[in-house]
This record gives sequence, structure tokens and C-alpha cells, in this order.
Amino acid sequence: MYLYPKWIRVWHLINAAMFLILIVTGISMQYTDKENASYVVGFAKAVKWHNFAAIILVLNYIIFVTGNLLTNNGRYYRIGRKDFLSNLTKQFNYYSRGMFKGEKHPFPVTEERKFNPLQKLTYVLAMYVAFPLLIISGIGLLLPEITIKTFFGVSGLILTDILHITMGFLLSIFMVIHIYTCTLGAKPTSLFWGMISGYHREE
Repeated sequence: MYLYPKWIRVWHLINAAMFLILIVTGISMQYTDKENASYVVGFAKAVKWHNFAAIILVLNYIIFVTGNLLTNNGRYYRIGRKDFLSNLTKQFNYYSRGMFKGEKHPFPVTEERKFNPLQKLTYVLAMYVAFPLLIISGIGLLLPEITIKTFFGVSGLILTDILHITMGFLLSIFMVIHIYTCTLGAKPTSLFWGMISGYHREE
């Protein structure tokens, strides 16, 4: 099944590359001060590359949201209320027990359903909650003059920094889990090749 059009594949590649740069440079800035020569990447170089990757990521995110609004890809992110919790439970039971017993996937990929219920919920939270918060807090750190000075007696800049680091951490965990679940296709490499070719191989 042809499920991944070119624009999705290009967006996905850019998103992954920029996010890896942001992780490495973010860790470098977190654990290296201006006087320290280097941790992973030197502080000054880490700031430069972090800002560059962030700008590309924001532009790429705009393409993602626009693409989902203008194409049929957006339908895959719509969560219906009917049987929502029961479907989540079925999927969780499959991941935790069923797949180790050789059971069939309860929600196989189709042209109408690219994501299983757990994937859909996770992707919606990642792309439409965590990502915007990461971007907004990142802009607040890049332009501290627009950040709220204090919030309930606490520095707005500190709260913005905590929010940015928290969202970055959660999205990093999401990325690790995402890579792992991509090995659960017909073959460990099937889903990775699908993102290159555009075609999903049925299990």
C-alpha cells in the first residue's frame, strides 16, 4: 500500500535529522558552560547549531500542519470517541502480551487506518501538544524580552526553560520508542524501507 507520499517522507527525514541535532546540541548546552571548552559540542557551536536546527524544525512543522490540513493525511490524526478506550486497551494488551504469543495485530494497517489507536494518541500528543509547546518555549528562550517576567513570583524565563527541557525530554523518549516500534513490522527493516519507498509492506 502506498501510504507515505513524497512530502511526508521528506518532512520525516528533515524532522528526524533536525531533532537529532537539537538533542546533541541541547545536551551540550545543558552540561557545558561558556568557560568550558567542550562536552559533546563546544558551547558557542552548540548554540549556533541548536538555533539553526530549531528554525528549520519550525519551518518543517509549518509544512507538516499545512500538509495535514490540505491533504488526506490529516485524517489519520483524527481521534474518534467510539470505542476509544477499549481500542487503546486492545492495542496495549497486544504490545504487552499478544505479539509475544504470535497473535494477529488487532488493528492492521489499511489505507483508511495508518496508525493503531495507541500510535494515533501518541502522535497527536507529540505533534499537536508537545511540539507546539517546545517551539513556543524555544522562541521564548531565543527572544527572552518577550517572555513573561514573573509568574506567581517565579522567573518566567526559568519556567520557560523548564517547559522547553521537559518537552525536549518527552519528545526524545517518544523518538526512542518510535524507532523501536518501527522494528515491529513484517521484518525489522520493513517500516524503515516503507518511509524510503512510500509503500507499506503488509504483515
